[in-house]
Amino acid sequence: QVQLVESGGGSVQAGGSLKLSCTVNGGTFSTYTMGWFRQTPGKVREFVASIGWTTNWLIYADSVKGRFTVSRDNAKKTSVLNMDNLKLEDTAVYYCAGGAGPAARQREEDFVFWGQGTQVTASS
Repeated sequence: QVQLVESGGGSVQAGGSLKLSCTVNGGTFSTYTMGWFRQTPGKVREFVASIGWTTNWLIYADSVKGRFTVSRDNAKKTSVLNMDNLKLEDTAVYYCAGGAGPAARQREEDFVFWGQGTQVTASS
């Protein structure tokens, strides 16, 4: 059984930074493409970033390009989303997800495993 455990959410002032981590228990982490999505109340979940087997495969939503960085550490079975220069509109519940590699993906249906979600709040 594959389980994704997220950590690192919280509250920060706009312009600040946060780091989200997603650790995968079970399965073979190195074979997974990892993705990050977010959702605010009343809205559909949206794609944020994805990393394939290597950094040769990276995709970012236009809204976070240049501010967010996704990475992975196969030895630690962890994907990290570094978020800099957070804006009010980045406030959401963030989810990590795992799917079949090798390429990065951005459609929800391409991901099989999902984390429980963690709240990120940027305030003025």
